[in-house]
Amino acid sequence: MLEIRDLVCGYGAVTALKGLSLKVDEGQLVALVGANGAGKSTTLRAVSGLIPARSGSIHFAGRDITGTDPRKVLAQGIAHCPEGRRVFPQMSVAENLAMGAYLRRDPAGVSADLARIYGEFPRLAERKHQAAGTLSGGEQQMLAIGRALMSRPRLVLFDEPSLGLAPNIVERMFAVIRAICDTGTTVLLVEQNAFAALELCDYAYLLETGRIVLAGTGSTLIADPHVRQAYLGG
Repeated sequence: MLEIRDLVCGYGAVTALKGLSLKVDEGQLVALVGANGAGKSTTLRAVSGLIPARSGSIHFAGRDITGTDPRKVLAQGIAHCPEGRRVFPQMSVAENLAMGAYLRRDPAGVSADLARIYGEFPRLAERKHQAAGTLSGGEQQMLAIGRALMSRPRLVLFDEPSLGLAPNIVERMFAVIRAICDTGTTVLLVEQNAFAALELCDYAYLLETGRIVLAGTGSTLIADPHVRQAYLGG
């Protein structure tokens, strides 16, 4: 479904990705793990069209989307759930969810999906008229996930969904992400908690200083001595 080939991109004089290649098959949950600054978030931003590629290509569902405007990337079926949640703090929960569906033109389908989101996250239903900025961190993460799903995506990019959350909320977030994949939506997950991500995923890539250095199933990476020493505390 998603294939990145020899991607090079960065910020000003800094090259963050140095020929990155990876593949996400339809229906998979793929994890991208690595240290801070390795280029994980940059990879997602490049797929979303938020930063330009200097060279290489990004293909989605058989189409070359390299350099495509973010709005058009979303319209093609890729939703981005960003690091830090990035909800609209002054807008209500309901208004934030409506923003996730702003490109859609099927009111009945939007209403059905909104009911489904409220069913999955009852706390959001309870707070649908409340300003998003007043929600807890966990509630804001639920809202960010719900907003992404309101676009009815084929692929969701999750960037550090557990960041800053309490352990019990983190467990809930990972269960939700796994369920999203199990119900037919492909997932590319960037996550600081390498062990949890590797346990959760179908396939994984280890990214170091802008390059993929190891790939395999989550269990394969967990068993790898370098991964265990550098990312899993030995």
